[in-house]
Parts: sequence; structure tokens; C-alpha cells
Amino acid sequence: MTQERLSMRKIREVLRLFYDLKLSKRKVARSCSIAPSTVREYLHKAEQAGIAWPLPEGMDDEALEAKLFPEEPTPVLANQPQPDLEWIHRELPKKGVTRQLLWLEYKDKHPDGYAYSQFCELYRGWAKRLDVTLRQEHKAGEKLFVDFAGKGIDIINPATGEVAKAEIFVAVLGASNYTFAFAVPDQTLRSWIECHERAFAFYGGVPEIVVPDNLASGVSKACRYEPDLNPSYLRMGTHYQVAIMPARAGKPRDKAKVEAGVLVVTRWITAALRNHEFFSIAELNGKLAELLVKLNTRAFKKLPTCRKDLFETLEKGLLRPLPSVPYEHTDWKAAAVNVDYHIEIDGHYYSVPHTLIGRRVESWASARTIELTLNHRRIWLHPRSFVKGGYTTAPEHRPKSHQEYLSWTPERIIAWAKKIGSSTAALVDAVIKARPHPEQGYRASLGIIRLEKRYGRERLEAACNRALHIKARSYKSVVSILKTGLDQIPLPLPEDDGKEVTLPRHNNIRGSRYFN
Repeated sequence: MTQERLSMRKIREVLRLFYDLKLSKRKVARSCSIAPSTVREYLHKAEQAGIAWPLPEGMDDEALEAKLFPEEPTPVLANQPQPDLEWIHRELPKKGVTRQLLWLEYKDKHPDGYAYSQFCELYRGWAKRLDVTLRQEHKAGEKLFVDFAGKGIDIINPATGEVAKAEIFVAVLGASNYTFAFAVPDQTLRSWIECHERAFAFYGGVPEIVVPDNLASGVSKACRYEPDLNPSYLRMGTHYQVAIMPARAGKPRDKAKVEAGVLVVTRWITAALRNHEFFSIAELNGKLAELLVKLNTRAFKKLPTCRKDLFETLEKGLLRPLPSVPYEHTDWKAAAVNVDYHIEIDGHYYSVPHTLIGRRVESWASARTIELTLNHRRIWLHPRSFVKGGYTTAPEHRPKSHQEYLSWTPERIIAWAKKIGSSTAALVDAVIKARPHPEQGYRASLGIIRLEKRYGRERLEAACNRALHIKARSYKSVVSILKTGLDQIPLPLPEDDGKEVTLPRHNNIRGSRYFN
């Protein structure tokens, strides 16, 4: 057993609860505050030693311990051929290779060699003397550990002299410790995903599993057992056919590889750049690439190889090929379809089939397209537009007949606005008529009407009257008038229009002659 041995008192309690009280192993574990696996192991040892309950009369703790944990004979090292422990350590990470297989190969060469248990004991004792990062056993090509380094590097804006921190992304392959580092301006989701793409390109392939920390960019809801991944991050994993398994919260061993990799990058790369000044992230990444070559080709202290050699011999051939089509980043958003059968993405409105009014749909926005999905099924694909306040409407999405959920009509909305006042009704009518399709004016019209709850009927009516006077037919214009209090300032009388305004004489008023 690798963990600390339980006291004889607790072992006696385990035997009593299981054999005498007939409790399940799980209940015994809970009662004794130990793991169920520990209970199983001690019961197995008791069974092997022929111990039952009640214990034989007169059996004290020393006798019980001698029965459960007999001393193993010390192997005679001098007369038996020694296994090549470094070779074992290099072979173990290869896919499908086990200690049992390596022992059988050893016994084929040396029939009089060590038994399997002694063979494993020799290797464990040797491996304990290795560094932590080398001691962990991971299958080749299986896991890539990723995280941001805790301390960034300063980037100086050459125009303003302003200093900003560049974030350093670190990735480490499990079996070879082959390390990748890349600088980005922030820890946003877009930067996080870009770093993964760069890492996969650096390695020339994709592992089976990516193990990130519970970073807010990649994990939308941290949970020890079932963390919720950000949909855009999950979509990237689907594109690369890689499983994403975030480290459990509060379990540093889950990500020990990348923690050690971050430490190595901090010591050998960021510390080495402490006296350098960088004026762009591209310049910093160029320097990082140089130092990564030195790091990955530096020999290990206790193994006659380096990260790059291990990668070339162990992992490179086991990585999955990169997809033929490069990944295109998409921003995910979920929204309910408005009564005008449009949803808003970055200030622009895109149509959805009118039958989905009130339903919640998902959008995936790339640089070129807007993909709309419902229950993981694509319902439409729009070209991307960056016109703020604009509409992209597919003719197929417009309703062909009045249905119960489409009882919103221009007449109904204008009639609702008339309850506030004639100016409000006139402005709503103007807003609806100003749109290519009447439905596109519903959202702004309803927004104007709802302002009554906040500002009252009189102020809203006055604001709409001023908006009509200055021909400002939009919701934002009415909000601006109300916020600045312009609705409380009287409009100029019609007879005042066209009159010449005489300015008072003052030393600070220069007049038109000054500019001649």
C-alpha cells in the first residue's frame, strides 16, 4: 500500500463493522472516515491471512499486524540480473505497454531474474528519485495539459508609453513534457481558443484529451465532477475531435503537469526576459519561440534525453492528424426570439422563422456568418453584418398569415400608443413606416411605449412631440430627450420660425468680420 497504514484500532473496527454488524463496505468507510477502496484492501488482506471475526482470543495488535502485513524477504541483488530501469521508464508511456509486459520481456532474456513484485519494487524505488515532472506516468499521445502562467510580461506601447501585460499560455504533453508557450493580450475566450490552435499546430497533431484548469473563459460553470464547458470552447473540441476534461476544483494533482510546466516556463523563459523591453506581442512571441527551442532540447538531469527527443520518439507518431479545414472561431449566444421574429447579435438584428417567436435559439457568430440553431439543429445561416441597428431578414421568415402568436400588428401597437397620447401614437406610426418591413419597427415602438412606466405619461408625450419636431424617429432619440430633460423645455412657437436672432454685444463675441 502506498498510503499511510491505518492504526490497529481502526482495522479492528473495520473488521467488526463488516463481519459482526454486516454493514456494507461503503457504510463501513463512512463510519470510519476512510475511502471505500481502503476498506476493500484491508478486508482482502484479512481474507488472505485467514482472519475472521471475532478475532482469536489473545490476539493482540502485534500479532494482528504480523498476520496482515507479513515482512517480504529482501531480494538478493548481487546474484540476479538487473533490469534496465531507464529503459522501463521510457517504454511505459507507450500505448498499450504495461509493467507486466516489460517484466515478461525481461524474464525472456533473464529466466533467473526477479519475480514480478520485486521487479516493480525496484522500478518504484528508482522512480521516486526522479523529478516530479518526470515521475508521473502518462500514456503517449493521450493528454495535453494547458493553462495560463500566473505572471505576464510587460508590453510597451511605442506611441504612448503605456504598459500592458501580455498573458503567457503554456501547454505540456503528458508523456514527453514537450512544452509550448505563446503570448496573447488577454485571457478572453477568443485568445484561449487561439492558443489551443497554435499549440496543436506547434505539435503537428492533436492528443486524445485536453486538460485545462477551471478557467472562466473555457469553463462556464466550475464543478468538481461535471463542469459546464463554454459552448464555443466545446465546439472547438468537436472540430479537433479532442475530449476536454477540466481539472477538478481543489485537485492540483489533476493538472500537476501544467503546473510544473508553468514553473519551468517561469524559471527558464519569463525570468530570462526580465531585463528585455518588448513593444509588441509579435516581438515577444518571436523571443518565446527561440527560448522554447533551448528549453525543449535541454537534457534532463536524471535521464539521458530531452523533451524534444522524447516527443519525437514517444508521442509525435501517436497524435491525431490536424483537421483538413482550419477551425473558425465562433462566439456563442442564446436568446429568445422577439415578437418581430429577430434576435440581436452585436447590435445587428437577424431574422428567425416566425414560428419560433418566444423560443430560445442559439447563435454562432463567426467573422463571415451567423449560424442559428435550435436543439443542436441548424435552422438558418445568415451572412454576417456589422451595421449597428441594421436588419438582415430572410423573406421566408416573414409570417404568411395572422396566427395566434402573431397578433402583434401595426394597428394594435399604434392603438396602444394612443392611450398615452397623440404624439406618442404619431411617433410610433412614423417608426413603423420608416422600416422596410413593419415588423422591424415593433421592437423600437414597444420600447417607446414602455418608457411610460419610468417617466410617466406627460413626459413621454412631450418627448415624442419633440422627437417628431426634430424628425428623430428612433427609440434612442426619445430616451436621450428624456434623460437630458429636453421634454420639459417648451418648443419654439411657429411665429418665431424664420426670425433673425440678434446677438448681444460683448467683447468675447467677435462677429463675422473677425474671420474675414
